[in-house]
Amino acid sequence: MNENLIVSLKDIVVEFDGEKVLDGLSLDIHDKEFVTFLGPSGCGKTTTLRVIAGFITPKSGNVFFDGQDIADLPPYKRQVNTVFQKYALFPHLNVFENVAFGLRLQKDENGKKLSEALIREKVLEMLATVGLKGYERRSIHQLSGGQQQRVAIARSLVNSPRVLLLDEPLGALDLKLRKEMQLELKRLQREMQITFVYVTHDQEEALTMSDTVVVMNDGHIQQIGSPEDIYNEPCNAFVARFIGDSNIVDGVMLKDYLVSFGGQEFLCVDGGFAPNESVQVVIRPEDVEIVPPQDGALTGRVREVIFKGVHFEMHVDVEGYEWLIHSTHASQPGEIIGMNIAPDMIHIMRRTEG
Repeated sequence: MNENLIVSLKDIVVEFDGEKVLDGLSLDIHDKEFVTFLGPSGCGKTTTLRVIAGFITPKSGNVFFDGQDIADLPPYKRQVNTVFQKYALFPHLNVFENVAFGLRLQKDENGKKLSEALIREKVLEMLATVGLKGYERRSIHQLSGGQQQRVAIARSLVNSPRVLLLDEPLGALDLKLRKEMQLELKRLQREMQITFVYVTHDQEEALTMSDTVVVMNDGHIQQIGSPEDIYNEPCNAFVARFIGDSNIVDGVMLKDYLVSFGGQEFLCVDGGFAPNESVQVVIRPEDVEIVPPQDGALTGRVREVIFKGVHFEMHVDVEGYEWLIHSTHASQPGEIIGMNIAPDMIHIMRRTEG
């Protein structure tokens, strides 16, 4: 087994009430990696996380940690901690005691409980790391949502787990605080050199934070890759639609590096298709250049224009398809515009059902 692997799932099957939630899922997670499970509600993200944590025992399949099968190992014996969306803090304990809780259950190499001096040192160091220095005597009820989340993260990290599992931990926070915490979590992961496995249905969050994104749907992995690969090279229509906005149109791959769609031929950078193979063409809204109608490879009529702050979102009728275009310059509803797409902005996928 690759020595850099820390968690490996092999052919995991999980059923609830006879229905498969995970159907033969296999996945490798590398040490010190920030991995995000991304997908719609009910796709199996949290179930996969709970299999790693030991909260769910799969019907079949193997869970390996550092090369050892831990499928039958209880959660408290795994070098894994979990941060939940609801924080799960103890309301009757102050900040210090919440973070110290797990340390008080730990024993040193001689089988003795950790000293109070060592516990205090570790707790204060971790509170400083998550930006809560001086908060140790505060009641949980005196903290904001973001501060409570930092306490939960400190509690999970203070005993130095090899892997930290985070189940939609920012879901209850407002947008500004959520973005701040995204950067904070990425900083913590880099500084502490711990493997983070993160669950979210927020595409921007996944792209912002991750080294590797695992896109899931209906209990299956759809694609694994870097945020750039997932965004720029989606492997199917589900991934293309789920990761940001996409224009997906029918086309014909005339030959390598030449595709036809919208009644026109376009150079592209993809090959390996059969001559005249029916394909799907993916073009991101920001990759369409608006030009005068006479200069465009395609023309369309603007149907709607929406101001989005940093750009205008335009809905354009083109040869029976509604295109989405993002541009810093707004055309007017009813206006005929020209559209050009550079070869490296055209991504070709083999056809999928639907």
